[in-house]
Amino acid sequence: MRSFLLTVAYRLAVQWWRIRRPVSMGVRVMLVQEGRVMLVKHTYQDEWYFPGGGVKRDEPVEAAARREAAEEVGAVIGDQPGAMRLVGVFANFTDYKSDHVVCFLSETFTLGDRPPSPEIADARFFPLDALPAGTSPGTRRKVAAYRAGTLGSVGKW
Repeated sequence: MRSFLLTVAYRLAVQWWRIRRPVSMGVRVMLVQEGRVMLVKHTYQDEWYFPGGGVKRDEPVEAAARREAAEEVGAVIGDQPGAMRLVGVFANFTDYKSDHVVCFLSETFTLGDRPPSPEIADARFFPLDALPAGTSPGTRRKVAAYRAGTLGSVGKW
């Protein structure tokens, strides 16, 4: 029932965005360890994504990335140099929004228990060379760039 309500709420939000055309700032975090990447599937969308979400008012983007990683998958990213690196800043104009997504990479995180969330249907690691069907195109592009050693850019999500 909760998943149904979130889906309905999401569809209503899309119609609101169609009218308002909001500008928003979000974050995504590539959590990579041992040749695998952590992906999440939301209860209100069908694709797999990196953990992430919106940046709160007066919240630095790196703090938002750490918060979202902890909230969605239980990942703790330290604040030591190199624990999290900037991948790039990307634009996403789907659903009638002007989303600006700041993407980070962490390869040195610890993983605790995944907190219960009405937003996250599933979260798990996948081999970098075997992403699941239904992985979002933007996520696939970032993983391909990571594997090719060409991360660090701006452009389309």
